[in-house]
Amino acid sequence: MATNHTTTYAAPAGIQRGQSRVIKQAKKLRHGLNRWLSRYSLVGDTPTYDPALFPWLEPIVAAVPQMRAEMLAVYRHSHAIPAFRDFAPGHERIAGDSDAWRSFFFHGYGYPIPENLRRCPQTAEMLAGVPGLVSAMYSIIAPGTHIARHRGVSKAIMTIHVPLIVPRDRARCRMQVHDQMVHWQEGTPVIIDDTWFHEVWNDTDEMRVVLLIQFRRPMRQPGRMLADAIVSFVRHSSFIQRARRNLQHWEKAYALAEREG
Repeated sequence: MATNHTTTYAAPAGIQRGQSRVIKQAKKLRHGLNRWLSRYSLVGDTPTYDPALFPWLEPIVAAVPQMRAEMLAVYRHSHAIPAFRDFAPGHERIAGDSDAWRSFFFHGYGYPIPENLRRCPQTAEMLAGVPGLVSAMYSIIAPGTHIARHRGVSKAIMTIHVPLIVPRDRARCRMQVHDQMVHWQEGTPVIIDDTWFHEVWNDTDEMRVVLLIQFRRPMRQPGRMLADAIVSFVRHSSFIQRARRNLQHWEKAYALAEREG
């Protein structure tokens, strides 16, 4: 899946790094908030979940071949797809200094990326059917990649991986979520609660690509009210606004790559 290009795209000078003070303070409160939220979860509180709990996934799984084709078309300009660390302020520890983990965004905390949705109409149609959609992206990890042990902030949100491309040696491409080991299989969704510690390895010579979807956890009141407030707070935080500005830099780079062919 080699790509041809004439321009090298590095993170522009305007990229903003580091977490905001507000987000750092919010993280200190997350453990107590998450314990409280877990009491109101309608799907339990475990590291991984049965896809059967989310029947709306069925049409998404059925569309995997079409979404894979759209992803491969996008990947022709892989050099202009941002490294994870170059749009998500404060994630340098997780992603390291490497470009081996790249993310092509469609939605970020309620903010759509119209240009990318137009580039991938089948994927856009599938995402439109996700209840409580928060964020969505193609998450691409290169051969030999290790994503350090980390965890998400809030149980208000759950994460789904819809595998589009999985290395043939599946045993060597894996994710540990708490005490559970996950091996991706093309077309079989993986649902996790990312507030449990998790870590990723791709010890193969092939890339791994998933459609990563974050959505609001099914909850009963009053947990639902608090969860909505948390998602709204993060959406309007400087963290997300800085990420949006970083993505604007990369949208210009990707558009240029398309013009160059």
